[in-house]
Amino acid sequence: MSHTPISAGSPEFRRINRAMVFGGFSTFALLYCVQPLMPLLAHDFQLTPAQSSLALSVATGTLAVSLLASSVLSERYGRKPLMAGSMFCGGVLTLLAAFAQGYGQLLLLRALLGLLLGGMPALAMAYLSEEIAGPSLGHSMGLYIGGSAFGGMTGRVLASVISDFYDWRIAVGAMGAMGLYAAWEFNRSLPASTNFRGGQGGWRALFSGTAKHVSDAGLPWLFSLSFLLMGVFVSMYNYIGYRLLAPSFGLRQSAVGALSILYLLGIFSSVWAGKLADRLGRRNVLWMVMLVMLGGLLLTLSSMVLLIVAGMGLFTFGFFASHSVCSSWVGRRARPPQALASALYLFFYYLGSSVVGWVSGIVWAWAGWAGVVSMLGAVLLAAMAVALRLRGLAPLEPVKVG
Repeated sequence: MSHTPISAGSPEFRRINRAMVFGGFSTFALLYCVQPLMPLLAHDFQLTPAQSSLALSVATGTLAVSLLASSVLSERYGRKPLMAGSMFCGGVLTLLAAFAQGYGQLLLLRALLGLLLGGMPALAMAYLSEEIAGPSLGHSMGLYIGGSAFGGMTGRVLASVISDFYDWRIAVGAMGAMGLYAAWEFNRSLPASTNFRGGQGGWRALFSGTAKHVSDAGLPWLFSLSFLLMGVFVSMYNYIGYRLLAPSFGLRQSAVGALSILYLLGIFSSVWAGKLADRLGRRNVLWMVMLVMLGGLLLTLSSMVLLIVAGMGLFTFGFFASHSVCSSWVGRRARPPQALASALYLFFYYLGSSVVGWVSGIVWAWAGWAGVVSMLGAVLLAAMAVALRLRGLAPLEPVKVG
């Protein structure tokens, strides 16, 4: 028997949001703590920028694949156990990465991290879509995305500061310990599912469910946006550090890492955009926040640090707003199996991080920051064209109950 969906203001709503903030925090902190360390890895292991970016790309690549398998498993075993187990495994593997004896070993541990961490992100979106009432979903999804922004910020800043004064291994170990604590808080705070109805599971369900979602008039376009937007976002933070550490700017490692404090703008913008989309409609908000992203990207071409930081701030604000709107749109539009729809969205999300993030490193070596901005600008324009196309998408008919 289904239970009444949870609305904003209730104790259950607060417990869910507390847990999801920790979940989003852990996922992004563990996944992206190596991003500001790429110049240090390149120095220690004698790597090119594109090679050092593999420390992130292999994790996001295996995470993309594991999201689909996790959605299948969750239909049989439930949401909460897999999410909590994934977070615990992520903390353990990050601790082990601090003791890697070579770059190959580090890449293997990072690949396993992505593979085992995949139980958290897609299932979180599915859990919220099932348990939270429709009018409150944008708010709750925004808080989860905000937790992700806080995790990304904290992981990057702390890793940069600790590595600047001590060593990158100590920085990675500290992130692993924080991940284990977040897993404990998540497990004790999150209520068990009440509206989850398990399916048959298995690969046949994966293929049939994928065909169902891909045949929808809107979901494939939202999946493509996740690939494009995340690819652009991770590329910005992958290589801006190389530019600002160069002699022309000469910033310290800790100062470059501290720029991740701009993620605080993402915490605000994800919640703000979620509420605005609930009120004005996602189709009317999405293209506008993406335009903010593009303006911020162009500002980073400046030779003044202040304008570069301002551009990164606008870019970050626009990205998290866009991601919040897109992810809640998937949650509202998807029909069962909902976990698979969320997994497909995040499959392309992390695939974009791996593919576009790696290709941007090649462009950086070939044409510098101007070349990276040109490439990312073209990708963003393609994403805006998709967003404008979605303005004409016909809403789904309400599901009849009875």
